[in-house]
Amino acid sequence: MTSRTYSSYILASLFGGALLCATPVLAEMTLRSSDIAEGETMDSDQVFAGFGCEGGNLAPSLSWSGVPEGTKSFIITAYDPDAPTGSGFWHWSVFNLPVSVTELPEGAGSEQAPLPKGAIQARNDFSLNAFGGACPPVGSEHRYVFTVYAMPQDALPINKTASGALVGFFANTSALGSASITAKYSR
Repeated sequence: MTSRTYSSYILASLFGGALLCATPVLAEMTLRSSDIAEGETMDSDQVFAGFGCEGGNLAPSLSWSGVPEGTKSFIITAYDPDAPTGSGFWHWSVFNLPVSVTELPEGAGSEQAPLPKGAIQARNDFSLNAFGGACPPVGSEHRYVFTVYAMPQDALPINKTASGALVGFFANTSALGSASITAKYSR
């Protein structure tokens, strides 16, 4: 065997071995909505009703797919990183969503569209256990990040008094996967 043939043989063996040991490609989580779109302006249905804002104050419809293996529940959050608070603003946090649920209708968590059994809405930065719509200061445009997290546990060790930041802590430290849509709004 020549040195060139031997080198080709070694490379082919290494490449073939790498293919046999390669980790399978997992589907990535995706998040969709018929009410909000990536980079687009939210409509008045998702705007807060108060603090000078006039909107429907409805959570957008959300559906997700590509759930990682081992998922036992979901968290949904809506967060404004542009709020002038020094720490952003939590508009919505839902945790302990059963793994069998992969979509929520517009207005989820309201009297018109209750959450699935077992799901809990944490306290948002409006001090409500509900969705709180967009309401940025006049003259500024804010981003609103809606995220679904696939969680490895059936239930978090917290209750409805938890803040959005605490729910975010659990989501960001133990999620198996996540997907987001970032919409915007200004007034």
